[in-house]
Amino acid sequence: MFGWMLGAPQRNPAKILADVGSRYALLFQLCQLFAFAITVFGFAYYAWIPLFGPQAELGLSVLILAACSIGHALPLRRLKTLHAAYLVIGLIAAGVALLRFWPASQAASLPLFALDDRFTGLVVPTLVGFLLGPWMDVQHWQRAVEIRREGASIRLAYGVGAILFFGLLSMNALLAAAAGSAGSIVSADGITGLQPAVALAIARGHLDGVVLPFVVWTVIAAASTFDSFYGATRWFMTAVTARSSSPLLAFIPAGLIASPVWIVFAALALAFAMIAANLSMMYLMLPFATLLVGAAGSLVGETLGARRPYDPVLSYMIGLTAALIFLAGYVTPVPAFLAVAPLIGLIGALPAILDLFGWTAPQTVAPATDPNAVPQAPVPTAAPVVTMAREDAVMSHGFDGQWFVMRMIPTYDDTNSVGNVYFANYVRWVGKTRELFFNICMPRFDLKTTSFYVLTKSFTHDFRREAAEFEPIVVRLRIANHNRKFVTLAHEIHSERHGLLGRGEQSLMFVDTQLFRPLDIPRSIVEGFLPYWPKSSPHTVQPQQAAESAAIGGR
Repeated sequence: MFGWMLGAPQRNPAKILADVGSRYALLFQLCQLFAFAITVFGFAYYAWIPLFGPQAELGLSVLILAACSIGHALPLRRLKTLHAAYLVIGLIAAGVALLRFWPASQAASLPLFALDDRFTGLVVPTLVGFLLGPWMDVQHWQRAVEIRREGASIRLAYGVGAILFFGLLSMNALLAAAAGSAGSIVSADGITGLQPAVALAIARGHLDGVVLPFVVWTVIAAASTFDSFYGATRWFMTAVTARSSSPLLAFIPAGLIASPVWIVFAALALAFAMIAANLSMMYLMLPFATLLVGAAGSLVGETLGARRPYDPVLSYMIGLTAALIFLAGYVTPVPAFLAVAPLIGLIGALPAILDLFGWTAPQTVAPATDPNAVPQAPVPTAAPVVTMAREDAVMSHGFDGQWFVMRMIPTYDDTNSVGNVYFANYVRWVGKTRELFFNICMPRFDLKTTSFYVLTKSFTHDFRREAAEFEPIVVRLRIANHNRKFVTLAHEIHSERHGLLGRGEQSLMFVDTQLFRPLDIPRSIVEGFLPYWPKSSPHTVQPQQAAESAAIGGR
């Protein structure tokens, strides 16, 4: 279904992911975390340890490092070829294990009436997890983007993939049927689990001819998950980091933030904590049917055209509630709790679902003569009242909120032969204001020791009126916006007599002092400018915080 819906001709997976990737980055990262932890836990606790004992950490570590190295080194196209070889080898190994295992098996058939309430209660969460799982997995998004880029059909590719997936599930089911229910474990919650039945049946039956093919089958299954996880996560996080304008990237290298190593460490810690606590894999799987479903449902809604804003905090709070209800229903067991938990989690996606079907509440608009009119911010026609940085009558510059303000009075020296202020002096005044702004924000900046230069990339000014000598002038300057490499400063020039004289903006760039190579915004610039970022920026420091920081710095 993921491939069918995302593969529609009018949808471009790369564009969709570029639009929503930053908003749903936490969803994708949590999905990768739990998916990696599930693979480590399942492989170690249900296959590796039953076969080789608890001292199997070295082999598991080698497998994880080798697979992640492959995922780091190989692009998706070459990884796809490798996985095709894995598939052939794995199916041969599984077939050999099944042929050698079955004659020695004493497994009895499992009658349907033996399926208890816990099993029936898990039907709905299983369906929800299967339907929404691919949407929150960046591995599937990377595959869809690559298939589209190659000019192939996403729908056809995922149709074939669904058949392969069903075949792999069936092969595992046949191996489980051969093992029967003789091998089981009781987890800390008192629930009996049959997940390690195959490995325990092989170990207890001393079926040496089955060990090697079963190990090959499980190693390939785990390795192909590890390398895909690493490659896809790195691909996604690199793209998100490249589009980010966060000033934190001036402190932490972008490659370090984009690295999947952090998720690997967190997943390993989570998996081994689960093993040490003797918990079942169900506790790692439940987020896919509870905690994450609200965000995943909103993602599906946006992909299909919904435009309601996504509220991640609300979605995860509702998802956590659903997870607690799921746990209560699983341990007791109460099938109704298990069945209703994922539906509760989907409440977080309700705004997107309603918008998708056109069931949106009417927007409240301010009364206006023209119903299509858009309220406009008032344009200042006179100089604002300026609060000086110091209570000193001689002081002519300081901050007024996020605006840096310089007061001045032009003289005959600033005028031309006609008698009005010469046009180039407006630019000079803006430059003087900028230098005073820098001096307050970065008082320790020294051209003799600096490792970077601040260059003016562009400058524009729209002239509105002219000024004359002895006409009080106010030049206002603020940070308008920023990205990873450039800072844009907006300016306005006002006359106390005639109002706005002109406005414009300038773009600053930063280069190193040796080779003049462009740099990301340097750390000292970030620290100095941080209290004055635009209010729309997530990195803005509130005035009270800025005052406290300034006071601390002064002390």
